[in-house]
Amino acid sequence: MMQSDWLNPATLQWCQFLLDSYYHWIKQELIPRHGTILQQAERLFCSKFVVASHDSEVDPVLNYGNQTALNLWELPWQQFTQTPSRLTAEPINREARAKMLMQVQTQGFVTDYSGIRITSTGKRFIAEQITIWNILNSRGVNIGQGATFSTWKYLSDR
Repeated sequence: MMQSDWLNPATLQWCQFLLDSYYHWIKQELIPRHGTILQQAERLFCSKFVVASHDSEVDPVLNYGNQTALNLWELPWQQFTQTPSRLTAEPINREARAKMLMQVQTQGFVTDYSGIRITSTGKRFIAEQITIWNILNSRGVNIGQGATFSTWKYLSDR
């Protein structure tokens, strides 16, 4: 990934919305929030746990993934941030995923969710203890959803 991909002003602002919203819903910080906006964005991007988000379109598109997320899904930033969010799950798991996202939409967040996901090369993994939350802008308008988890394991094909 080119360093500039996550340094653009829109992504730096998105990171602040993502972090502020996490605190709003979960009542704790996702990362230490000291330092500049740029330092916080770098800390988020370099975190050892997965952080990913999508926009609020009808068919949401991923718009942020930290390096751990990019590595897990085996995608470069440019491709990751053009991927419809639903494609992170296999077709058989998309209905359950959509129901969970609607639950987040109405209650603000969900914790301790688990789900089977698929990488860009077809590797299946189960992500556990996922926290998903609505991302709000400075006016409190829902502009997307974020997810974070630090536990996953690859599944062998049956």
